Amino acid sequence: MRRALLAFALAALLPGALAAQGTGVINGTVRDSAGRPVADARVEATGAGRALAAVADDAGRFRLAPVPAGRVVLRIARVGFLAGADTVDVPAADSISVTVTLVPSALSTTPVIVTAAKRPQLIDQAITGVDYVPPGDIARRAVLTVDEAVDKAPAVQMLDGQVNIRGSSGFVEGLGSRVLLLVDGVPANEGDRGGINWDLVPVEDVDHVEVVKGAGSALYGSAALGGVVNVITKPIPDGMHGRFRATFGRLADPPFDLWRFRDFTGYREGLDGAGSYGAGAVAAGLSLGGWHSDGYRQQDRQNHWQTAGKARWQAGQNTRLDFSGAWVSDQYQVPLAWCVRASPPECDDRGQVYQPFMIAQSDTGAFTRSDKGYFTAVLERTPSAALTWQARSSWFRTHFTDYQPGNNDFSVADRFGAELRAVVRPDSDRVVTVGAEASASDVTSDIFKNHTEQAYSAYGESERHLGGARFTAGIRADLISVDGAGLSAVLSPRAGVVVPAGHVTWRFSAGRGFRAPSLAERFASTVIGPYTVISNPGLQPETDWSGEAGAAADPVRFLHLDAALFLNEVRDLIEPVVNDSLQIQLQNVAHARLAGLDLSATAHPWSDRLATTLAYTYLYTREFAHDTAPDQPLAFRPRHLLTLTADYGWEQFSVGADFRFSSREERVEIYETDPRVSAKVLDLRAGYERGPVAVRVQASNVLNYIYNLVPRTLAPVRALTATVTWSY
Repeated sequence: MRRALLAFALAALLPGALAAQGTGVINGTVRDSAGRPVADARVEATGAGRALAAVADDAGRFRLAPVPAGRVVLRIARVGFLAGADTVDVPAADSISVTVTLVPSALSTTPVIVTAAKRPQLIDQAITGVDYVPPGDIARRAVLTVDEAVDKAPAVQMLDGQVNIRGSSGFVEGLGSRVLLLVDGVPANEGDRGGINWDLVPVEDVDHVEVVKGAGSALYGSAALGGVVNVITKPIPDGMHGRFRATFGRLADPPFDLWRFRDFTGYREGLDGAGSYGAGAVAAGLSLGGWHSDGYRQQDRQNHWQTAGKARWQAGQNTRLDFSGAWVSDQYQVPLAWCVRASPPECDDRGQVYQPFMIAQSDTGAFTRSDKGYFTAVLERTPSAALTWQARSSWFRTHFTDYQPGNNDFSVADRFGAELRAVVRPDSDRVVTVGAEASASDVTSDIFKNHTEQAYSAYGESERHLGGARFTAGIRADLISVDGAGLSAVLSPRAGVVVPAGHVTWRFSAGRGFRAPSLAERFASTVIGPYTVISNPGLQPETDWSGEAGAAADPVRFLHLDAALFLNEVRDLIEPVVNDSLQIQLQNVAHARLAGLDLSATAHPWSDRLATTLAYTYLYTREFAHDTAPDQPLAFRPRHLLTLTADYGWEQFSVGADFRFSSREERVEIYETDPRVSAKVLDLRAGYERGPVAVRVQASNVLNYIYNLVPRTLAPVRALTATVTWSY
């Protein structure tokens, strides 16, 4: 770790010594079919090891530098237009000028992604299924955190903040996510619990999100067993820019008087702002803000404060240094589980078996303070069109304290990381990605005690073109040590092929994934209601073999289809086990299987202004338990997941809707007798944008449908939210 950080520091201090020729500059203008400039269009050059991006200014102008000399593909995207593309030849040590025309449309199907292979590629070149949540999908929704937009992606479901991709994660109270979160390509899972903080990045700073389905451990290691979510922030444009946003929302009351828990209307409101300046080699931006929510349940108030910043230094024609960071502070009440009839009664049950909006009296006063933040520095160098290398260093900290009646718990965790990566193009038919990564985590906690974990890895992956097909093969080796004990080794290979055939592109892949248990899963010891959580230091990593056979097709101009069959065979799956003494312990289940079908169709059938999406996931799961326990479905995995989305835009106005159906969970943990129903949630939205002002209105769970997806925790009720944004 020390050597990796020292090498990074030396490289950052010596950019002048690394300067070389072999790059140029692209100056361009984006216009619509009527010749008018298109502002805020995103322009990406795919000739580098990492996406080079710029945002067009109000006159439609953009600048990309340094761009590797030679043939480069430009991809241009803007909400309301079909994605544009152009191929240009960039001269060494010189610049060229281009003009790109975008055609108005509500649909774009050919985005450039950077997550599936740790380098830029078109989405239809990935060997695994990838969903792209574009800037328009996030901007259209009046949401407070990015997970509210990601939740509507095909085959993705949020369970009280935990992300499930094709049923990978289930629900284990925020411990040990089987999905890896990246922020601009840097791992951001917690150092103690291994969970995900979706409010780490302000939603207004997010450009787009890439969701990679299936095991990603061959490139990303632990936690990528079920997939990878990469939150990519907006680039800093040239010139002076600013933004102010105000948010106001109203929360619905319970639909029945018997469930009423307060005599006032619940609201949420927020205010945030951002400013940036870019001039040639230097650019920087900063955002500040916060929001408050009264919550939709008893004891559910929350205050949230955040700040985030980015900076860029173009140290030379071929060398770039990026800095980014954020700090978030939350103070929120903890509703815990809803109240049930007891003797003596713990709440005013009003003659009901349970009160989903109320809590037990013994939980009154529980609240949490949670602080978290990260800092990242990335040095990227492109000495030639055949080589790009990148070094990065990161720090991620979480600190929470749970204040509960008679029982306060806390944890402080730091996670340090470093990575060195190179993308080599020996010839026009081959791309090789190699790298090494190291991380160190330390935890101080009264729940998890004091522990450390170190991890070291090396990886390599090669893509070769044979005819029209693209063959990919790679492997990663991870070494993990807990509390200085011996190293445990895990190998994660992956192979795949992409074969275009007319209007259809076929893809096939197979790989091995793994997830090392978090320190919290190994050493947690606490009390939750009537249950006692006991530690399991001998917990082993869970592994899986995953395979996918998929196809993407564009049978007609207005329709894009994607279908995939997937199969995951999981060994030593970590799941909570409850014994007769009301003790909960995380254990390695012998064997589990997840298989299914993932379908999506995106179309604009009658007009380019109308975009519609239908996504359906069928999931079959089985847990082959140890001892004499019978085989049974995995907990918290719905068999059917259906999402319907539609958006229509006309001049400055837009309207849209989302409908999500999730079938009744066949099995849950702990509270097996609790009532469970299918989830049927309808969201409506509208927007108006004129000049620097944008107004968004969203009604979530319009039908005020009452349901729950995790034990004794009510899912959000109807909420009406409006945002007003002014930009310059």
